[in-house]
Amino acid sequence: MTKDLLLPAPRDENADAGGEPLLEVSGLTKHFPVKGGFPIRRTIGAVQAVDGIDLSVRVGESFGLVGESGCGKSTTGRLITRLMEPTAGTISYRGKDISRASRRELAPIRSEIQMIFQDPYSSLNPRQTVGKIIAGPMEINGIEPPGGREKRVRAQRVAVMYLGKIIEVGDRDSIYTRPRHPYTHALLSAVPEVSVAGEEAPARERIRLAGDVPSPIDPPSGCRFRTRCWKAQDKCASEEPPLVQLSGNRAGHLTACHFPEEPTTEAREEDIILDPALVALEEDTSKD
Repeated sequence: MTKDLLLPAPRDENADAGGEPLLEVSGLTKHFPVKGGFPIRRTIGAVQAVDGIDLSVRVGESFGLVGESGCGKSTTGRLITRLMEPTAGTISYRGKDISRASRRELAPIRSEIQMIFQDPYSSLNPRQTVGKIIAGPMEINGIEPPGGREKRVRAQRVAVMYLGKIIEVGDRDSIYTRPRHPYTHALLSAVPEVSVAGEEAPARERIRLAGDVPSPIDPPSGCRFRTRCWKAQDKCASEEPPLVQLSGNRAGHLTACHFPEEPTTEAREEDIILDPALVALEEDTSKD
């Protein structure tokens, strides 16, 4: 599972945490034109990197985007920080639409909205946890936020992206322990398990998907995850599932799936392995 942290929102002691969101994104879209033809190059298609996403970040909140490489996380970050121009949609910061703001208009908020470019080789120390790395600047500068540094560090709500769409969003505990979208289940099942000496790690579900994320130039109809999903039915190809709150979900936990999974990550009676090569490999191993 790959993860980009997006906008740990600056705290404003005078702001009302229950008021309007600090950042609000609506219908955000970025399509990159694909050129072709000879001798005149013309637009023959588009890479749908980000395709109509909605999200909001409240004052003092940390909001994370997760998903496989190529799902649109980094492009979303570049659009919000206005390093890229959106194809469509709106970006509102502190109640002001900055979707088409000029460089001069953006200057006053540049210190509040910034991009930390993804470079794990130079920015991440493999000997430290992600939490320790993020808390480092607070420790160096003697910053003691309310509730402690650990509480401030903890990437509060999480949105799961797949092929340019947000398919599930909720508070971190709800997403990590009670996911409903099959893709979220698959992502969480790929997290390495670590057992402490003398303690046995709890049995978790095991899901292995087949193939890579489809091309954003020609994404599947309906639900974009259906071509890799073990629960896909005809409805999944003809109707795009809306991002809604399902029965039994916590408030604010939204899922886009016609046939959602049970809200648990416990081990299944039978593993879900869709990768034929992995099935063959495990069968050969069992014969030895």
